[in-house]
Order: sequence, then structure tokens, then C-alpha cells
Amino acid sequence: MRIRNIAYGGCVLLLQPLVACSDDSVPQNRMMNVADAVAPVPAPAPSADTKLVVAFGDSLFAGYNLELAEGFAPTLERALNKAGVKAQVVNAGVSGDTSAAGRARLAFTLDGLARKPDLVVLSLGGNDMLRGLSPEETRTNLDAILAELKTRGIPAVLTGMLAAPNLGPDYAAAFNPIYPRLAKAYGVQLYPFLLDGVLGQRALQLPDGIHPNPKGVDVMVAGVSPLVEKALWP
Repeated sequence: MRIRNIAYGGCVLLLQPLVACSDDSVPQNRMMNVADAVAPVPAPAPSADTKLVVAFGDSLFAGYNLELAEGFAPTLERALNKAGVKAQVVNAGVSGDTSAAGRARLAFTLDGLARKPDLVVLSLGGNDMLRGLSPEETRTNLDAILAELKTRGIPAVLTGMLAAPNLGPDYAAAFNPIYPRLAKAYGVQLYPFLLDGVLGQRALQLPDGIHPNPKGVDVMVAGVSPLVEKALWP
């Protein structure tokens, strides 16, 4: 996959988009709040022939500043159903989450579901990078999440993130390989860069220059959904 990260450095210059990854200013009627993501909104248990998928991540999954039906999870659900995969996708994204925060809420989130999910789509680490946190800590947390999923017998699809150029080559050399190495170690499907084709494309972004608008979410889902289908029907 050719990763298009034109103007990535400008989008995250001086780590300014970190403010946008906080959920403090997000209208509560526009996205699942923290409590909802930690303990998913009660929903009827999916039927035996319906795949249960959990979108577990940060603001890119939570639907930052989007209507409820426009976020990653509902868009992915529609794409899967259109492709003939009967699925229910749970939005377990929390804006501002680091990999450590995601690790801390994973078990509680999974235990609150109607049943064991057939797949978890994992997207964390972007806020770690924006805050300049240690890549080793990010790797350790993501490793622990994937290990917990493996222990529970839950397959995963991992979506990656890339370090902003202004963080320097040393940081990028430590951060960027985290996702492909973990995907290989755990034998999971990898989408290398979640914002591929979106970042730097103003027509696909919110005014903050990093989060996707509904059209941007469509691009993200178009990239990820084939891997989700493959993971659900190996």
C-alpha cells in the first residue's frame, strides 16, 4: 500500500492537533462519550449469523465532531452489510485516548458486550505520538492489548499510525515499526496508516486538518473494510 502522507508535517506542526483530540469540546449528541465507550451502549445481542465487531480506538473511531451515523463504526457496519457480511459494529472509540488508556479499559469494554466479539479493529497510538510519548510505552501497551485479545480468542485487525516529521527521524525510527512488527508477531491483519488518502486532503477533513469528515470516514472504511472481511471470513 502506498501511503500518502503529503503535508503530514504541516498538519501536526508543533503538535497543535492534540487539542482537537480532546473530547472536552465535542457536542455530547455527536459522539459516544467516554462512559458509553467504556461500557458500550446496551444493544440487543446479535443473532448467531451476525458477526460482532468492536471498533476500539481513539477519536478517529469515536466519530469526533460527526453525527452518530457518520462515524467509523456505523460506516463500517454499512459497508460490511453492503458487501454481504451481516455484522454489528460497536463503537468503542474514546477521543483523546492514549494506548495506556485503551489498555486500561479493554477488559471492562469486552466484558460489557452481549457476547464475545468475532473481531476487534484496534486503532491506538496516534495520541501517544502527538504527545511525544515514548514509543516503547506505546509498543508495550499495544502488545498487551493484542495479548489480551489473543488470550480471549478474539481475532484483531490493527490499524497503524505514522510519526509526524517534526518529531524527528529518531522518533519516527522507533515509532513507525511498532505496528508492522506487532501485526507480524500476532499474525493479525494490518492497515498500515489509518489516515491514508485522508490526511492532507482538505475536502476529506474537518477544519482541524487531521480528523476526517464523513467523506474522509468513507475513505478510511474503504481501506480497512476488506481486511475486516478477510479477518471475519479467513
